[in-house]
Amino acid sequence: MSNQTPIDQIAERVERLLVRYEELQRTNALLASQVETLTHERDALKSRLNTARARVDALLERLPDALATQKDAP
Repeated sequence: MSNQTPIDQIAERVERLLVRYEELQRTNALLASQVETLTHERDALKSRLNTARARVDALLERLPDALATQKDAP
């Protein structure tokens, strides 16, 4: 054990905790930024999916009409 007084030991421990706290704050900020980026990406992909789904639905609605038209043609 070192020759530090209890106050010095507590002060050292507090300093280490403050350094760790700052590291965790930076990590949290980076993770929050990543979450925001991924959220925007997800929303964009959902929008593209909905657009593609609407186009496919529109094509499917036209499909029976196209088949009926071909059957009626000589």
